Amino acid sequence: MKKERIEKVLEKSASEALLISDPYAIKYLTGCEIHPGERFLGLLLSKDQDPILFLNVLFPLEKPEGLRIVSFSDSDDICDVLSPYIDRNWTLGVDKNLAARFLLPMQKNNIAKDFINGSLAVDKTRAVKDEEEIELIRKSSQINDAAMNRFKTLIHEGVSEKEVASQMMDIYKELGASAYSFDPIVAFGVNAADPHHMPDDTVIKEGDVVLFDVGCVYKGYCSDMTRTFFYRKEPSDIQKEVYNLVRKANEDAEDMVKAGIRLCDIDKCARDVISEGGYGEYFTHRLGHFIGIEDHEYGDVSSSFTDLTEVNNVFSIEPGIYDPSTMGCRIEDLVIVTEDGCEILNKYPHDIEII
Repeated sequence: MKKERIEKVLEKSASEALLISDPYAIKYLTGCEIHPGERFLGLLLSKDQDPILFLNVLFPLEKPEGLRIVSFSDSDDICDVLSPYIDRNWTLGVDKNLAARFLLPMQKNNIAKDFINGSLAVDKTRAVKDEEEIELIRKSSQINDAAMNRFKTLIHEGVSEKEVASQMMDIYKELGASAYSFDPIVAFGVNAADPHHMPDDTVIKEGDVVLFDVGCVYKGYCSDMTRTFFYRKEPSDIQKEVYNLVRKANEDAEDMVKAGIRLCDIDKCARDVISEGGYGEYFTHRLGHFIGIEDHEYGDVSSSFTDLTEVNNVFSIEPGIYDPSTMGCRIEDLVIVTEDGCEILNKYPHDIEII
């Protein structure tokens, strides 16, 4: 049981109680990892009682200290299971992932007076990492740096994107990771101009750009990094110009990061560099996203996100230019916000590199 985290969530809550259904949020708050598929899973938090976990009997769990478990079966009505523990006069905060097949009957049966989206209380708590989390994300990123050194050696004449991607998990496991943070992106040539390209049968050619966007999981925590290489040939002057614009956008934005800065202003810093270089229309996504036990968590570095950075926020800085007529390029690092700057987690260099 992560008592301090639960206390912080309740402090941030705008309702009398919270019903949390997201398995990742439940893992974050209790340490219990449960993946119920289509079945109901719920953690009820209120100031007047110990946390209650509503858990189908198909998922046996050793009871953590301080957590009450209420069991039910597939034949039970979820409203009947929940009602004895929820005051009908409460405003109940539910999370954004609660399926309509559960929420609508709860509303119809009036198990609470009102329902609101209570996700922000959990999301904003998760956005500020504690020291244990920071250390695990550091280690995950160290593994990712080491893996990038290995991934580039997989590139050779005649190899396809799919063939490269198929070898990555073995490398991660050898380095101590347990899984991917997300399906790896391996993109050759013009494919690098698609920001979310998935590896296909494209075979490497001399002069191709090679883009790796990769991340792994270490003890439950994710990493994420992108590097762009050139295969066997010096990049053209235009390609160098594009690469150096992306690098400058990345580094200028990272230099700006510290506690108390609007996230939208960090995005603007990188976007201005690329726009002033003449490629603004080809930077087509937000600058970054928060990360932790999931690769994409609440909070982003975008033009519309005006929240201020806080110490121990962890997010990506990943500007890119995606011009099919020239090249696709992205350079991504993770950063930890500190009081007067940031710690850049990825140590793999930003220099132009021919592999």
